[in-house]
Amino acid sequence: MARDQVRRQADVLDIPTVEKAITEAAVRERESAEQSRRGGSFSEFETDPERLADIWAAKHAEWRRVRDLMVAASWGAYGPEGDTQGSKWAQDRAKQRENALAEAAAFTARRREEADELRMELWLSAAPSRLIRTVAECAGLQPAQVLAQLAERIVVSEDGSVSVPPFSPNL
Repeated sequence: MARDQVRRQADVLDIPTVEKAITEAAVRERESAEQSRRGGSFSEFETDPERLADIWAAKHAEWRRVRDLMVAASWGAYGPEGDTQGSKWAQDRAKQRENALAEAAAFTARRREEADELRMELWLSAAPSRLIRTVAECAGLQPAQVLAQLAERIVVSEDGSVSVPPFSPNL
C-alpha cells in the first residue's frame, strides 16, 4: 500500500522534492514510533499506532528507494513507467487485489447458497421409516439421500396441494 502511494505521489517529482518527502517520512516514522511506544493513538482516525508506525517506515523506505533509483538512472523526474521493480510490485498487488475480490465473491456466493439450504433432523413414525429404509436399501442409498431426492421432486400445484411424481431413487 505504501509503495502504491509513493509511486502515485512521486510521479514527475524531481530529486529535491523527493528528498523533502524522505525527510517528512523520516519525521513521521519517528513520531509514530514514539507514539507507538507511549501507547494511544495519534487521532480519532488512526486507532492503531503500531500500524501507523509500520506504514510510515514503509513509506520512508520506498521514498529512499525512489530517490536511489532516480540518482542511479540519472532521472530529472520520477516516472513510474520506468521503475521496473515498482511496476512489478504494482502488478503483484493488482493480482492480489483481484484474487481477494474473487475469493470474497466466491465466499458471498457460498454463503448465499448455504442460506438457501435446509438442514433438518426428521423423526418419522415406524411405518414410513420402514418404507424409507427399504427403498434406500434397495437403491443402495442412505435414508436421508432418499428423502433428499423426494424433496427435490416436490411439485406444488396451483391449489397448494403437494405431490411427488413417481421416480426411482438413484445414486
